[in-house]
Amino acid sequence: MANHNRTRRTVRQSRALGIALTPKAEKYFERRPYGPGQHGRARKKQDSNYAVQLREKQRLRAQYNVREAQMRRIYLEAKRVEGQTGKNMIEILETRLDALVLRAGFARTIAQARQAVVHRHIMVDGVRVDRPSFKVKPGQMIHVHPRSEKMAPFQIAATGEHQAVLPDTPAYLKVSIEKLQAVLERAPKREEVPVTCEEQLVVEYYSRLA
Repeated sequence: MANHNRTRRTVRQSRALGIALTPKAEKYFERRPYGPGQHGRARKKQDSNYAVQLREKQRLRAQYNVREAQMRRIYLEAKRVEGQTGKNMIEILETRLDALVLRAGFARTIAQARQAVVHRHIMVDGVRVDRPSFKVKPGQMIHVHPRSEKMAPFQIAATGEHQAVLPDTPAYLKVSIEKLQAVLERAPKREEVPVTCEEQLVVEYYSRLA
């Protein structure tokens, strides 16, 4: 029942944000590509700039399943780094351990990836890591703990079943799915990251609050 309710919430959130947040939500979304509720199909008045920026920020947050305080810290970090702040934000988000667990196909959704990390099923270079926000560095190996490999969710992952419904594995990640291993070969580039976002709008949202 809890899983069913969580699925319904995710589908509803997907429709509200205009993006499919999980493979299951994508199927619902294809059938009902409009917002939730009785007014979902109604033509909306033109949104204000602030509303557009807010929605884009919420879309980015939802895709990485991060809290507002975390997102704000990432924005400030991205601003300090050389280059475009929006691109930097997504590149920072993409090196989170939970994001890479998802990209590798060890989990089917970002929520499942986060849970796998929190429950200590994931290792980085042979050391268990239980922080989803852990920053993976180029050259580091992400892998499932040997004892966890025998669990049903990871047995399914090892067949490539999750990879089949997720976006193609990005070029910065080398995956041996049958071994449940992945290496971050280099820093991600924005154009390779499979997230739907106009990141400049997110930057504009946070710069208003500065």
